[in-house]
Formats: sequence, structure tokens, C-alpha cells
Amino acid sequence: MKHRIKRSIRVARYVMYRETMIDKQNIIWSFVGAFVGIAAVGMLSHFYLPVKDNLFLIGSFGASAVLIYGHTQSPLAQPRNLIGGHIFSAIVGVTVRFLIPWPELEWLACALAVALSLIVMQMTKTVHPPGGATALLAIAGSPAIRKLGYWYVISPVATGVAILLLVAVLVNNMTSIRQYPANRKWW
Repeated sequence: MKHRIKRSIRVARYVMYRETMIDKQNIIWSFVGAFVGIAAVGMLSHFYLPVKDNLFLIGSFGASAVLIYGHTQSPLAQPRNLIGGHIFSAIVGVTVRFLIPWPELEWLACALAVALSLIVMQMTKTVHPPGGATALLAIAGSPAIRKLGYWYVISPVATGVAILLLVAVLVNNMTSIRQYPANRKWW
């Protein structure tokens, strides 16, 4: 019995060690991708819009950057999910905003937008978790974002997603240790 316990501990240590090993080269490429992607969106925002209306840098892009630059092989990080998840969620968020325009029911609109965007992403097979935040921002975002209406879908969402995707394809394929999209399957 004592031998089995010791062996189980050795196996657990080995598994933990293997799972927590850090590939420094992969981490460097993740940093480069996330930095360049968010910087590109931020620069566009800085030069295109006044400083107070930093619309292009929506919070869900940060979460997308973690997926598409840090977990390139995840099904949730693939181009179909990135594009569809954000676009469909933005459309759902803006639509809910128009259907429930009363400030006292904003909590209901937020919950409905996130829940409906999840259903739409599941139905279209484009689940991308940051899409839920994109839908939420269409309702709970700044007055400048809410004022955009359906333009929110085009800019900042579609424009930002296009920039993030372009950088992901370029940076993630600059090295032999990474490949994006996974198995070269775009859709």
C-alpha cells in the first residue's frame, strides 16, 4: 500500500511538472502578438478619434487577444469563432438595446443581450467567449458607444476584429512552433 501511495505521488508530480512547463519561445510570440494586435487597434483609435472617445479599444478585444495569441489551437480562437462571435454578439446587443431602451431596465437588457448572444453563437457554431462582453458593451458601454447604434457592429467591432485577425495570422505564422488558424481551416 505504501508503495502505491509513493508511486501515485511520483506520477502526480510528473503530471504537474509536465503541465506547468513553460515554453519560453511560445510565450514570447504570445506577447508579440497581443502587443502588436492591441497596439494596432489602439493606434487606429488614437489617430482616428478624439482621445475621449476611445471607441476602438473595447474590453472584449483584450479577452480575444488572450485566445488568438495565447491559445492559437483552441476551437474558440479560430477565425470563424473570432469573427462570428463578435459580429453576431454586437448585432444582438444593439438590437436588445433598441428593444429595451429604458435606463431603469438596463439590467434586464444586459442579461438578455448576453444570454441571446450565447444562443446565437451556439446556433451558428461561432462560440467566442469575448462575444458576450461585446453584446454587453452595446448596452452598458459609454454613451458614445450606445449612440453608435448599428454602426457599433461595423466600427469598432468588425474593424477591430479584422485588425486582430490580420495580426494573428501574421504573427502566429512567423515561427515554426505556431500555426494559425489550426490545421489551416479558416471556416
